[in-house]
Formats: sequence, C-alpha cells, structure tokens
Amino acid sequence: MAHIFDSDVVAAILRHMNGDHTDDNMLIARAFASPSDLPITDAVMTDLDGDGGIWQITRAGIPEELRVPWPGGAIDERPAVRREVVALYDAACAKLGVAPRPHA
Repeated sequence: MAHIFDSDVVAAILRHMNGDHTDDNMLIARAFASPSDLPITDAVMTDLDGDGGIWQITRAGIPEELRVPWPGGAIDERPAVRREVVALYDAACAKLGVAPRPHA
C-alpha cells in the first residue's frame, strides 16, 4: 500500500507545483501521458502519494487523470518528494529532447 502523506504536506506541494512549476507540469504531462493526436492544453498536479504523482491533464477540453510513478520507487518522507519530482522533470526533458534547466 502506498504511503499517504499528511493533507497539509500534499496541499503545500500542490500549491508549489501549480503556482511555481506550471511549465514543468506540462512537460511531465507531455512526456508521460498516453500518445494522442490531441495536444495537451493544461496540466495541474492534483495529488500524490508514496508511489507517484497525479495530474489532471486536458486534451480538446476533456480532462483525464495521469498517474506517473516516482522514478526512484516508493517513498515515505517529504524531502523525497522534491527529489522524485526533479527526477520526473529530468526524465521528461530527456524523453522530449528538451535541455533541462539547472536545479537549485
């Protein structure tokens, strides 16, 4: 069973991802969503647990859920979330042939 983070932790992470990393959300969605002729026009991180992140993506006005497992496997500590989101971003860049920006 996946680790469930406290709701205040999840809310803080979602606020950060959806406020500061909207482009990263789109990049992750484009890299890991199922192939389609319809472009992804929106991607919002909606949840996460110890097994991965969940985004609501939109194509042609139709929302769908995208679950992406953490690259390093299951996690159970808050600091690991940042590491895994950065790893997802890097993997998305590699998959799409986009140069990643440096990480702070």
